[in-house]
Amino acid sequence: MKKNLKKRRINFSLYHFFNKILITAFLTIVLLIALKTNIGFKDNFYRQVYNESFSFAQVNNLYQKYFGSPLPFENFFSSKTESVFNENLTYDKEEKYKEGVKLTVSDSYLVPVLESGMVVFVGEKEGYGNTVIVQQMDGIDLWYGNVNNLNVTLYDYVEKGSLLGEVSSDTLYLVYKKEGKVLDYKKYI
Repeated sequence: MKKNLKKRRINFSLYHFFNKILITAFLTIVLLIALKTNIGFKDNFYRQVYNESFSFAQVNNLYQKYFGSPLPFENFFSSKTESVFNENLTYDKEEKYKEGVKLTVSDSYLVPVLESGMVVFVGEKEGYGNTVIVQQMDGIDLWYGNVNNLNVTLYDYVEKGSLLGEVSSDTLYLVYKKEGKVLDYKKYI
């Protein structure tokens, strides 16, 4: 009885895994054909994805809602893991800085992710040093400036409270933006 149940679960998981692959392949082919044959669609697509604030986090949320985890057979081969680092933001002093806020933190402060989302930028930003931008599930882009020794890479999905990186001195810069507009940081920290 147990063998039969386990076999049905494996068959069910395989069936869903192959369905995910087929649907993804179909959507990719349709998108590629549309990009190749329709110049107007191609221009609009590139403008939306590269020039405007495309929400990778919302796409990831939709994918997980309808298709589940992108990892095949996640339930069979991995056990539930517990987060080792789960911190909240702590700082000594805050002051307005350019478009956001400058926080005074301890030297080598370990920066927590403030809200779950997807890493959409890693690199230098003028006035902020090494910067990581996380596109949060609520559509807000949060810039973390002056962060080194990163624990994330581009297009990683990060959970709230997990380790983002370490400040390179005693300063952390935060900037909140939504659809290109700067938001008041006081509402979020």
